[in-house]
This record gives sequence, C-alpha cells and structure tokens, in this order.
Amino acid sequence: MEEDSGKARAQKVGTWVFGVSLFFLISFFLAPATLDEDSVPRLSGRANAFDYAKEDGWGSWGNGENEGEIGHNQPGEGLFSWTTLNPYAGFIYAFGDLNCHQKHERSWEINGNQMPVCARDVGIFLGIAIGAWIFSRWGSNRWTITDSFLSVLGSTRLDLIYKSGKRKIAAAAIVGISVLPIAIDGFTQMLTSYESTNPVRLITGGLFGIFLGLLIAAMFSAKPSDFEGRPELVTLPGGARLVKNEEE
Repeated sequence: MEEDSGKARAQKVGTWVFGVSLFFLISFFLAPATLDEDSVPRLSGRANAFDYAKEDGWGSWGNGENEGEIGHNQPGEGLFSWTTLNPYAGFIYAFGDLNCHQKHERSWEINGNQMPVCARDVGIFLGIAIGAWIFSRWGSNRWTITDSFLSVLGSTRLDLIYKSGKRKIAAAAIVGISVLPIAIDGFTQMLTSYESTNPVRLITGGLFGIFLGLLIAAMFSAKPSDFEGRPELVTLPGGARLVKNEEE
C-alpha cells in the first residue's frame, strides 16, 4: 500500500468526523436561535437520561420539583418538552437532553432560549471538529490506532521517539495534556466548593475535544486490511517497522 493511500483514507475519515461534529456544533447555536424567543426555560437535568421528553410521564423527570444537587424546581421556571418543538430543534435538544446535564448556570442562552448543551460540551464538539480537521490534513493510516494517531505529528518530529521505542509514552503524554485540564477542573468542582466558569469549561472541553477528534479519526482510519495483512508495508518514522505476531 502506498503512503498516499493511507493519507487518502485519513482525509476521508477525518472529513466525515469533522462534518458530523461541525453539524452538531452549529446546531447547538442555530436551534435556540431559530425558536421563538423564551421558548426554552432554564433547565437542570441529568446526563445520560431523557429528562425533558415530555411534561409528564416517561421522560419527564426534569419537569418535576427536583430540589437538590441534581435538578431544580422546573415548574417554577416553566415546563419544557422537546417533543413539542419542530423536528430539527427537537432532535438537537433531545441529543442534548441525553448527553448533557443541561444545568442552566453552566450553559449560555441565545434568543432567550437555553442552549441544548452546556459550555463544556460546546468546547468538546469544537475540539472534535478541530482534531478531525487536523487529522484530515496530516493524518495517515498506519495499521494501528496508536501509530495512526501519532501520524499527525509528522515523521520528522517522531524520528527520535520511534528510534527509542517510546511511541506509546508519547501517545500517553498527549492524552495526559488533553485530559488532565478537564479532569482537574471537573473533579475539583465536584469534590470542593470551587465553581468553574463557562470560559474555563469551554477551553478545557476544547482541549479534550481535540484529542477525542484525533482519536476517533485514528480509530476509523487504522485499517490493517489495507496493507494485505503485511505490516512490513507500513511506513513508520525513524525506520521503525511493525512486526506481525506469529504465535499460533
């Protein structure tokens, strides 16, 4: 397999990931902007659950009087149901309902409507788009996810790392730089009286998102079958070579 073919696959995959993440990122702003003013009240739900599908019955937990660390007195803020919105806005707010806690104090408003996701999630999707775009420009299929992930750094920068056999350490360092800021900000907020700010949430989410965008693109780009099962065809920095495990 030619190196150009590996780059072509990376470009295709990176472009797809970029397009999907950009669609959601734009929609987070467009959906509340196109709704009537004050259509979406202040929300406060749970992540990984439908809280605002209906005003009562299944999927209506968020519309209850949930005073505590999770949720709030929604009747006092105004009931909300994304199933009553137009299909486009409904889909975007349903996506936010399932994936984000939608705490109003951690979210922005547009046109008097709370956005479907919090500031941190906006940063994450912005970062995913950036990471995927970077991969589409400089990434390559290099058989393994790790090697495909690192390919965006370029062979020249990676020569010494590969010659010393420290490519996994380099990958772990990138993970640490990307994940530590969001972990420190999030867990400090969870375990102490510290309250982060939306700009900080946006930045830490963005750093994590870039890593996530690169990882997702690398996962879908790494395809050993493109090399006909022959790892010796993979071009790695520093003259390194992949060795196929011959154990029975």
